[in-house]
Amino acid sequence: MKKLFVTLVSGLLFLNAQAFAQSTDTTIVQKIKEVKPVKTYFDIVINIVSNNLNYGNQNDAVSNYKKSANGLQAGISFQAGITPSFSLVSEFYYIRKGGNLKNGNPLTGAESAIRLNALELPLLARYNLGKFHINAGPSIAYNFSGTTEMNGQSSGLVFNSSANGFNRFDAGVQFGGGVEFPVKQRRIELDIRYGYGLTDIAATNQLYNRAIMISVHFSKAWKKNPLAKK
Repeated sequence: MKKLFVTLVSGLLFLNAQAFAQSTDTTIVQKIKEVKPVKTYFDIVINIVSNNLNYGNQNDAVSNYKKSANGLQAGISFQAGITPSFSLVSEFYYIRKGGNLKNGNPLTGAESAIRLNALELPLLARYNLGKFHINAGPSIAYNFSGTTEMNGQSSGLVFNSSANGFNRFDAGVQFGGGVEFPVKQRRIELDIRYGYGLTDIAATNQLYNRAIMISVHFSKAWKKNPLAKK
C-alpha cells in the first residue's frame, strides 16, 4: 500500500506539473500575442493656431484688452515609436504668432497688433495610455520676420537691441494630450497642445508668446520601425 500510495502521489504530482507547465506556456503565448506593436508615423501638419501674447509685469493691466490672433502652422511631424507605450515626437514647421490689443489699452492707447513669422522645432516625449496620450517637451523658434500695426498703419519689425526691437530666437515648452482612433490600417489622431514661451522676445519690453495648437493627423504606421526598442 505504501508503495502504491507513493506511486499514485508521484503520478499526480507529475500530471499536475505538466498541467502547470502547459498552462504557463499558454499564458506566455497569450501575453506575447497581446503585446502591442511599436509604431512610427510621419505626418504633414497644416493647422490654424490660436495665439496670444503675455506682457510680463504689465499683463494684468492689459488683460481685459487682449485679443487672440489666429495664425497658420504648416510643416511636418515625426513620431518615433520606442516602446508600445513611449515615443518621441519631433516637428518642424512654419508658424505665425502674435496678439492684439483693443482700443483704449494702457500700453498703446489705440488698437494694435503684433505678428511674428517663425520656424519652430519642438521635441516632445509622448506616453500612450491606451488610445489616449500625453506629451511634453521643449521647443525652440527662430523669428525671421514680423509686422506691427496701429491705427491701420502697418510696419515691419526690426530685430535688434533698440527700444522697439525684437529678438530672433525664442524658447519655450509645449504640453498637452490627445486621442487616437484606428481606422482600418490607418489612424485619425487629435492632439491638443499649449505652447508656453519662456524667452522675452522684445528687446526692451517684456513680451512672451502663448499658443493653443489643435492638430488632426491621418496617417499610416511604417511597416518597419528601425527605432523600436528590441
